[in-house]
Amino acid sequence: MEQNTNYSDPQVFTKDQVGVLNGFVAKVFTWMFAALTITAVVSYLFGTEISLIRLLFNESGLSILGWLVMFAPVGLVLLMSLGYQKLSAGTMSVVFIVYSILMGASLGFIFLAYELGTIGLAFIITAGMFIIMAIAGYTTKVDLTKFGNILMFALIAIVIGSLVNIFLKNDTMDLVICIVGVLVFTGLIAYDMQRIKNNAAYAMANPEAGKKMAIFSALSLYLDFINLFLMLLRLLGRK
Repeated sequence: MEQNTNYSDPQVFTKDQVGVLNGFVAKVFTWMFAALTITAVVSYLFGTEISLIRLLFNESGLSILGWLVMFAPVGLVLLMSLGYQKLSAGTMSVVFIVYSILMGASLGFIFLAYELGTIGLAFIITAGMFIIMAIAGYTTKVDLTKFGNILMFALIAIVIGSLVNIFLKNDTMDLVICIVGVLVFTGLIAYDMQRIKNNAAYAMANPEAGKKMAIFSALSLYLDFINLFLMLLRLLGRK
C-alpha cells in the first residue's frame, strides 16, 4: 500500500533543494497531524458518548453502521492505493478525511476496553518513539529501502498471526504478535520517513502529483502511528 518510487538520490540535496524538501515534509506532517486529531476527537466521542455508542451496536451485536465503521476504512485505504493514479488530489484529500473519521469511530472501543491512564501512557510512548524514528529516518545515511521487503513480509505475518489468534485466543501468541508489531511499525516509521525525503524533489516539481504524494505519504505515517499505538496499548493493557 505504499508508493515506493524514488526520484532522487536519497542523500543528494543542494541548498535550493533543502527548502523544497522542508516544504514537502511540512505538507505531509500537516495532513498526518490533522488526520490524527480528527481520529482522536471522534474516537473519544464514540467511546464516551452513550448515544454514539448505541449507533454502532444493537441487541444482536454490531449494527449496520457498526459493520460499516469496522470495514469501510480498509476499503478506503485500498481505494487510495489502487486508485492513486486516477484519483485527483482533491478526491484523495476527501477520502483521507473520511477515512480518519471512520477510523476514529472504530477506535472508540479503546475507551471501553482500557483505562484512560493506560491510553494516555500508550499515546505518549508512541509519540516519543515516532519522533525519534522519524528523525532517524530523515537524517540517516543508511539506505533503508533494502529493509522494506523484510518489513512488509513481517507485517503480513503479523496480520495472518492476528487472524489465526482470533480463534486460538493464545495469550503467549498475542504477546509475541504485539512485540513483533512494535518492532515492525517502529522500523516502518524510519523507512517511510526516508522514502518521503527521497520523493520530495519530484513531488514539489510536479504540483498535482506532489499534492497526492503528500496525502499518501501522510497516510503511511498515520498508519504507522496508529498501529504502533495499538500494539503498545495492547502490551500496556495486558494486565
